[in-house]
Amino acid sequence: MKRFHVHLHVDNLDQSIAFYAKLFAAQPTRVETDYAKWMLEDPRINFAISTRGSQPGIDHLGFQTDDASELAALKGRAQAADMALLDEGNTTCCYARSEKHWVTDPQGIAWEHFHTLENIPVFHEAAAGQAVPVPESAPALAPAAEPAASACCAPTPRGKPIGIPVQAANRCC
Repeated sequence: MKRFHVHLHVDNLDQSIAFYAKLFAAQPTRVETDYAKWMLEDPRINFAISTRGSQPGIDHLGFQTDDASELAALKGRAQAADMALLDEGNTTCCYARSEKHWVTDPQGIAWEHFHTLENIPVFHEAAAGQAVPVPESAPALAPAAEPAASACCAPTPRGKPIGIPVQAANRCC
């Protein structure tokens, strides 16, 4: 069974934990100095907040799977729809080791599909000084430049810093 995933950036973690604990009538299942997560059953959601973003708001959406076969099915759907896909494979993020891949919707919102393998004590192993391999197919993580007026329809990388190009959403196209 899949679990819907929402990750938000917040300015003040303590205020946000207090708010969401009241909203969900539940305390977070994990709290760190920069991160909190609720694993709710009704509705079935993995709701995470962190202070690791540039602006408050949605960082990404996604689906967490209970097993590798569900993850493979999601990957197959994305590939069948000819979606640009970044396959990170076995990676670490958000205090967990996971198998994951990413797609970006036409508005630039990143969607993460992942299967959690285990919890880890750091947000990301690279931040703890451990080497994390980068897939050869991984695009550059440079921020997207604003397209020139004459190139307003050129795909630009947006959303979670995965760099998958998406069509610019504007009227000139």
